[in-house]
Amino acid sequence: MKVAIETIAAVGYSQASVGQISKRAGISKGVFTYHFASKDELMDQIVREVYEAGFRFMQQKVEGQTTPVGMLTAYIESNLAFIKEHRDYIVALAEIVTNARTPEGKLRFAGQADDTILEPLIEIFKWGEETGEFRTFTERAARVTASAIRSAIDSVATKLVAQPDLDIPGFSEELVSLFLTAVCKPKASTAATREKGEG
Repeated sequence: MKVAIETIAAVGYSQASVGQISKRAGISKGVFTYHFASKDELMDQIVREVYEAGFRFMQQKVEGQTTPVGMLTAYIESNLAFIKEHRDYIVALAEIVTNARTPEGKLRFAGQADDTILEPLIEIFKWGEETGEFRTFTERAARVTASAIRSAIDSVATKLVAQPDLDIPGFSEELVSLFLTAVCKPKASTAATREKGEG
């Protein structure tokens, strides 16, 4: 798995053949096929592994927060920290998702995207409404805002593929500031800014 991820990140999805991956891993194709019936099966496993690794990385940082502002900040920062610290994972995932296709020629993972990834953000918004830190959200506003946050985070991952030296901490700081301004009531936003400055 580790060698496959490194290979895809280094040479791209198309060039990362079973033979290439086996060669880099120092194993025969027979050993490869003992563990994975096909390249597609390996790709499925890599996609699962990257998402699960990201979830594990973020979980403690997000769930340990005691305020909605802190939790939203941790959500954005931990997402981008994972991207920064696991560049090969992110590049490999981007390569697989944008290139792997079904026998009919459709993108293999396109149909797996749904709105469940937005639910943690929507829950944070609801909590912020209850505490009075966040503005009031309609259902549509919550989903649009959550989508905007996810799109902003995912765009950083996409940029990283083309720009290995991308200033991810800088992106993280700006995205936190942008989205706290978007969701907080003015008083809460000012307090968050002051708290950040004092830190």
